[in-house]
Amino acid sequence: MTSPHVLPADSFDELLGGGGGPAAVAELRASERSWRLLVVRALLDASDEAPTTAWRLLMRARAADETAFEELLAYPAVGVWAAHTLRRLRGTAAGAGAPDTGYLHAVAASAGIRAGVDFRTDVPVHEGWAVLPALGAMRVAGGGSAEVVAADGRVLVAGRPLGGADWHPLTRLEGEGCGLLLDDTDPYRTLRTPVPAEPVDTDDWQGLFAEAWEILREWDESAACALAEGLVTLVPRPRAERFRPHSASSGDAFGAALASVPDDGEQLASTLVHEFQHNKLSAFMHLFTLYDDQGSGGGRLHYAPWRDDPRPLGGLLQGVYAFFGVTGFWRRRAHPLGRFEFALWRAQTVHALRGIGAAEGLTGLGRRLVAELEGRLAPWLAEPVEERAAVAAELAVADHRATWRAYHLRPDPGAVRAYATGRPLFADPAPPDLVPGTPSRGLDTRAVLARWLLADPAGFDALRADPGATVEGARPEDVALVDGDAERASRMCRERIARGDGDPETWVGLGLAARVAGDPAGAALLARPELVMAVHAELGAGADPLETARGLVSDPVSAVGDRPGLLSRPVPAAPRP
Repeated sequence: MTSPHVLPADSFDELLGGGGGPAAVAELRASERSWRLLVVRALLDASDEAPTTAWRLLMRARAADETAFEELLAYPAVGVWAAHTLRRLRGTAAGAGAPDTGYLHAVAASAGIRAGVDFRTDVPVHEGWAVLPALGAMRVAGGGSAEVVAADGRVLVAGRPLGGADWHPLTRLEGEGCGLLLDDTDPYRTLRTPVPAEPVDTDDWQGLFAEAWEILREWDESAACALAEGLVTLVPRPRAERFRPHSASSGDAFGAALASVPDDGEQLASTLVHEFQHNKLSAFMHLFTLYDDQGSGGGRLHYAPWRDDPRPLGGLLQGVYAFFGVTGFWRRRAHPLGRFEFALWRAQTVHALRGIGAAEGLTGLGRRLVAELEGRLAPWLAEPVEERAAVAAELAVADHRATWRAYHLRPDPGAVRAYATGRPLFADPAPPDLVPGTPSRGLDTRAVLARWLLADPAGFDALRADPGATVEGARPEDVALVDGDAERASRMCRERIARGDGDPETWVGLGLAARVAGDPAGAALLARPELVMAVHAELGAGADPLETARGLVSDPVSAVGDRPGLLSRPVPAAPRP
């Protein structure tokens, strides 16, 4: 009988508090090995055409070189494949074609090559590439399969040797004490359904990673060593807009971080911290239950201060854990952009934590994790931040929270009519309904403009004439707001509302400008924009938007439903984290 995994008390406490040194991460890696074995075993049991020859080759590789077998089994893309294919076999995930059980042959071939055993097997060809996980890919004409032959220390794929012109090996990104494979070929590397290989120029990535690694070591040597212990692959994605990097990770792929080409090494360092936090919590939640998504709180969605969409409880837990780490990273960066990021994420993370604390569905251990994170963040809230960065962060915080409300919440219609007609309310209005909307642009648009202003003032000046050409979704009134010209921003927002183009971004922009000007309308527009918009619509287009907002400032029920992060109505079809 096998014994259960047990985290030492020190490692358990470190991870519960958002940290975890190399020893704690090594414990998580060991537990993830068992998790992976269970998933692969379940996959083989569920398959009508179990790839037994591949499994035999894996066992031969294991006998010849235990390390080679373990590394291939733990390879992040293998986890994505195993989990996705198992879901397909069980009918819980959609996908075209038959479930991809043949990928196990490629895994076995890689293990056999690394272990130095002789073998002959066929591996799948996916859109012109025969991939050997953790090694690379051979360009192959046609589809179907390609034969892999290993004999006397020589390997041929489709009759051609590794190292030839058609072979694309994976690059190892090196830093002092850390190395990651840059995986640009594995069909399961992007953490979802299979995608074709996309070889990239690795020179830029090597320089960016070396810079990022030095920053991480200077930031926190222990945390950097833990990251080096846990991460295995970095999956490159195309460059995103400046100050809007894309990244991802998956609970099925411990050790993987997906990232767009970063602006610089510092941005990559922050991204690695972010995604490794997700890795750690996912592995921790394979061992311990933090929430019950089937209980009374399981159907509720929540405000996540880093997302445009409402999130279920599990997704929100992942977010606070990740942004706790991000906040800690930026806390040590002294330049204006770093201080802005620190001020922004400490405020948003603690807001989300307080919301989770009121949520149904957390287990006792989940509540302890939330309390630990909030307790560690509390002293950071008192740390001074230079005024320019602090003001920019306050704008970004208020903007995101209010615009999210305007898109996703709908006030009680009876209350709206009462406010519009001046009739008294004889009962408290019902809490707002959640009606998930589709924002017309990213809710971070003004925050991105703030980053431009703080990090590149000359670049900010250059984008004034046509901000949307540089920052997707940006408008001239956004530039005015970020630049401190509240009067111009207010005028432009009012003009837009008057001509019928008053979307949530415009109403919230008007509220931000009013707050700067000391107009009490700003308080109502930022606290309950969905209510102000609805009352204004009831009054008609001729109503003055600021007067409408001022009429709601002193109303005692205008803040109903404002518990941070928690929506008060369950949503039946909540997406899973």
